[in-house]
Amino acid sequence: MAEPALSGVALVTGASSGIGRHLAEGLAARGMAVAGLARGEERLHAAMDDVASITGGRTLAVAADVTDRAAVDAAVTRVTEEFGNVDLLVNNAGLIDAAEVPLWEADPEQWWDVVTSHLRGAFLLSRAVVPWMLLRNRGRIVNLGSGQGLAAQPEYSAYAVAKTGLMRITEALAGALEGSDVRAFDLAPGVVDTPMTRSMAKWRGRTEWTPPEQVVEFVAAIAAGELDQWSGRFLRVGVDELDVVRNRTPEGAARQLRLRPYGDGDPVAG
Repeated sequence: MAEPALSGVALVTGASSGIGRHLAEGLAARGMAVAGLARGEERLHAAMDDVASITGGRTLAVAADVTDRAAVDAAVTRVTEEFGNVDLLVNNAGLIDAAEVPLWEADPEQWWDVVTSHLRGAFLLSRAVVPWMLLRNRGRIVNLGSGQGLAAQPEYSAYAVAKTGLMRITEALAGALEGSDVRAFDLAPGVVDTPMTRSMAKWRGRTEWTPPEQVVEFVAAIAAGELDQWSGRFLRVGVDELDVVRNRTPEGAARQLRLRPYGDGDPVAG
């Protein structure tokens, strides 16, 4: 299938480097006006200028801390004033545990900063953007998840907690948005070669990486409305095949977090 031609406004957090930077370029190349949000103003401006130069698209750099409510509200207001209402929100910004240590050895402040960056960030951006999507009955939210949110991660407990919580945010959004043309998705990008993954001891020596272009393809398909049946559910780039999930409709609690019953008659199963 040909790459979808897109229109409208995308807001991508953590856009100055890594996956966010790839998404900004890929969405701009497909026709979206892209607002990039990140904390570091100088690097963000350089990244958005570079995206505009490469793609010829419209870009906007908005420096803000995603955990700061006032900064987020001001950033969304600026994007709306300069580009119009947001059609696609990609919650990508987030930190990683500083060291591979068990929970009780982690620095409490840094541990909580990791959780806050993912969860408070996604909450505040969604809170600022989704009401306007509902007013127009149009919009897509993509929360960048991780396979590490699906199982216990003793050495990366904060990141795992954050990504698990992000899945609950996605499902809560999808449930509240049911009946509208606003959808929310969990998308795990796989193991993309970025400064963050390079900093993680568990990936040292790795030579096989998920191509970032595949992440862009999935987000573009979501923006184009091609994966709407997966709203509120988990998709994994590098494992899921885009042509397969396009043509598959999940049922029940497929690809959602649920307890596995211990057997017949488990009183908490359901």
